[in-house]
Amino acid sequence: QVQLVESGGGLVQPGGSLRLSCAASGSIFSASAMGWYRQHPGKSRELVATISSSGTTNYADSVKGRFTISRDNAKNTVYLQMNSLKPEDTAVYYCNAVLKYSSLSPWFSRWGQGTQVTVSS
Repeated sequence: QVQLVESGGGLVQPGGSLRLSCAASGSIFSASAMGWYRQHPGKSRELVATISSSGTTNYADSVKGRFTISRDNAKNTVYLQMNSLKPEDTAVYYCNAVLKYSSLSPWFSRWGQGTQVTVSS
């Protein structure tokens, strides 16, 4: 089974920085869009940032200018650099990827296990 393994979450003070990583493990032919989402307690999952296979990015207004999404296609890995963190950024962060096993197989989507990011003084 293909898995998305996340790392980099933790506790950070307001104004601090954190870098999240998400690597797709298993036999993957290619990865299309990849992205990061977050979920606050009692809320639905929301978009943080996405990046296409060609490098086109999209950000939620709440993180624009502070967060940067990037990817390494050779490693099937997506990153989220988070700067100037605020308490309202506290959430469980999930990565997502649209993947393909071969050139002839269909695209499918997978979620990471989630990683807790806590911004507090």
